[in-house]
Amino acid sequence: MHVKSFGTGSIYATFGQISRLKNAFAILAFLLTVLPLGAQADSTLDRRITIVYGGNFTKDESLRPGASIFSKDTRQVQFEHQGADLWCDYAFLYQKDNRLEAIGNVRLQQGDSVLMTSGRVEYNGNLRLAKAYETVRLKNRSMTLTTDTLYFDREKQEAYYRDYGRIVDSVNTLTSRVGRYYMEPKKYQFQDSVLITNPDYTLESTRLDYYTTSKNAYMYGPSTITGEDYTLYCERGYYDTQVEQGYGIRNTEIHYNNRIIEGDSVYFDKATAFASATNNIKITDTLNNGVIRAHYAEVHREKDSVFATRRAVSISLVEQDSLYMHGDTLMVTGKPEARILRAFRGARFYKTDLSGKCDSIHFEERTGITQLIRDPVMWNLENQMTGDSIYLLSDLETEKLDSLKVIGNAFLVSEDTIGHRGYNQAKGKDLLGKFIDDQLKIVDLVGNTEVVYFMYDDDNQLIGIDKTLCSRIRLLMEDSDIEDITFFVDPDGVIFPEKDLPEDSRILEGFTWRGEERMRSWEEIFDDDDNNLVLPEIRGLSEPIDRDSDPTPGEEPAASPAGTQPVPKRSAGKPAPEKSGR
Repeated sequence: MHVKSFGTGSIYATFGQISRLKNAFAILAFLLTVLPLGAQADSTLDRRITIVYGGNFTKDESLRPGASIFSKDTRQVQFEHQGADLWCDYAFLYQKDNRLEAIGNVRLQQGDSVLMTSGRVEYNGNLRLAKAYETVRLKNRSMTLTTDTLYFDREKQEAYYRDYGRIVDSVNTLTSRVGRYYMEPKKYQFQDSVLITNPDYTLESTRLDYYTTSKNAYMYGPSTITGEDYTLYCERGYYDTQVEQGYGIRNTEIHYNNRIIEGDSVYFDKATAFASATNNIKITDTLNNGVIRAHYAEVHREKDSVFATRRAVSISLVEQDSLYMHGDTLMVTGKPEARILRAFRGARFYKTDLSGKCDSIHFEERTGITQLIRDPVMWNLENQMTGDSIYLLSDLETEKLDSLKVIGNAFLVSEDTIGHRGYNQAKGKDLLGKFIDDQLKIVDLVGNTEVVYFMYDDDNQLIGIDKTLCSRIRLLMEDSDIEDITFFVDPDGVIFPEKDLPEDSRILEGFTWRGEERMRSWEEIFDDDDNNLVLPEIRGLSEPIDRDSDPTPGEEPAASPAGTQPVPKRSAGKPAPEKSGR
């Protein structure tokens, strides 16, 4: 051992082959200073930082009081502490405080799973806490974290930064102002200015949890995901970043193929081009300016279709007036210029001056034809129309209501609102009507036509009851009242005094009055079952949605809301947003 003096308070030593006895005593003195003797061991012994390779050694109390100073020679200085090794070019070891300052090309290796490199590290052996500075890089098998300053808590097995960090894994690049990495579940918790970038999408959030193994993200604040053909906004939700599949359960909105989908719980899957929503749903057709509201809905992007049920209603604008269409189930299919809308089972529609009901409704954008199928009834102001089938035709250029057809057993009925003596009736095989300014102005009845009509003078005194049969009748209407009647081809009729026409003769065969079924507001399109609908409870609004951290053993959690199509099993940890389905 060669000893050289550099002045008062300074000793320099190079550890080589021991050749002189006096140097052996110097080594012993150093070991007594640096390493605890077995006789002095206590409960803190296993927390002491151990010197694996000291390189060059010196002490300088004026420079670093209480520190043993080590620097590299042909190899870096190395220390070990409870399963972690640290290498550096230069180090200050404070044995009394059990802490270490490492400078220059610092590497901290924990087992074979975690490697941290930086320009400088302050390490507290008692707390097992490392603070790393200067181009810090933390790596494991699945990701790399870089930041300017990183805290590595080996006691809790957590690493965190407070002033921006960047994480890169096999799929994504993630950045945030504040971040914490939990090593045991391989989970990141990001806060403030969170951004995930991927060749196929970006995700921005104010708070997000991310698992490096499953690549699942859980959003707990305002978040926006922008993909190639969709945009999702939510304030609480889940996203599988590998397959672009997820859901939102608070203030959620998806822009999806010219549609905006909103609901209490909204799910989507890019691979199947599918989205669904549950509770308080609103689907806006941005091209056709239509809206569907319901409590369960599905959107199939490739088929350009929407399926909606549970208090489902379609709302569209017709001549500055909203047209409401309801059925147990609504389906919208086809491209924007060729949309087809169907309402099934208990179909109803309402507009300020036009309403009706039947079993099913079929509307085709390309033809402008609305068909009321099976047991239809329609009201235009005070006029009731029934028949085997009813068709409403719109002008394709103006998109205004143009005409109507009642095919088979056509009946037009209105109450006698002047004298309240009965019902004005006109029937025939078919009925053809013409709308002008959204009002039914001309009605032609053809084939075995009959009329019963209460006639009044200008003073509203009854003239008589007109009862006529002929081949064709034309009615001119004004404000839903019959202003003029024209009979064609051999009319056979009589105007009876009221006393000469018995009550039963005032009713035409096949007459049915359904006035009690008429809807006088759009809310009346819903029945008691619709209004008393019990909605499923959305899971995750108050309890955690994170299933990656503690999945039920043997269970494959579903990623989609209850009631949507099943999701193929891929990896564990996918939460179910609802407690019950439709």
